[in-house]
Amino acid sequence: MRERPAGPDAVLLDFTGQPTPLDAVTAAADAINHAVAAGLLPDVTDVVPTSSTLLVQASAPIDSLGVRRVLRTATIPDDDEPRASSSIEIPVHYDGPDVDEIATLLRLSRRGVIDAHASTRWRVAFMGFAPGFGYLVPEGDNPLSTLSRRDESRPRVAAGSVAVAAGYSAVYPTDSPGGWYLLGHTDFDLWNVTRTPPARLAPGTWVRFVTAR
Repeated sequence: MRERPAGPDAVLLDFTGQPTPLDAVTAAADAINHAVAAGLLPDVTDVVPTSSTLLVQASAPIDSLGVRRVLRTATIPDDDEPRASSSIEIPVHYDGPDVDEIATLLRLSRRGVIDAHASTRWRVAFMGFAPGFGYLVPEGDNPLSTLSRRDESRPRVAAGSVAVAAGYSAVYPTDSPGGWYLLGHTDFDLWNVTRTPPARLAPGTWVRFVTAR
């Protein structure tokens, strides 16, 4: 792990040198969140994971020594053994407007596109863009990972739309603009402010997409 400065009140922890950076980020985020809850890092206000880095933000000059102390006692994966995480299943109606275009771009059949999405597990690398929006990476190689973003974004993508682009898959939790390819839609409720926690996804969560019946 490399520790990179991010201003006087934050530190960026870089795990790109680890064999499994996402596992290391998830374990470090869990350890720091537990330490905050236990009062060991009282000034820490936010912990923001990505696929290979973790930003620790404080309301005062960051206690870098305290952060290091917490991480020394945490179990940070240093091998290729995947970390145990929660998992959920999301039913999808594969009726999206871009399925045929994806098939043409990847030289797959329509069924091949759907199978490529539904036949693998996806893992939440990090959250961003909108509340409840998780960036999911596939387990192993996947032909959908070669897709870029669409040349032109849509001004509105409906909540529940299931999409792929730039090596990720995602489900739009609310109506918003979007430039990803749309595979279909789901009725699965990803974001609800009356629920605790409001988001169904979190970094490290495994997701299996299944064809809705």
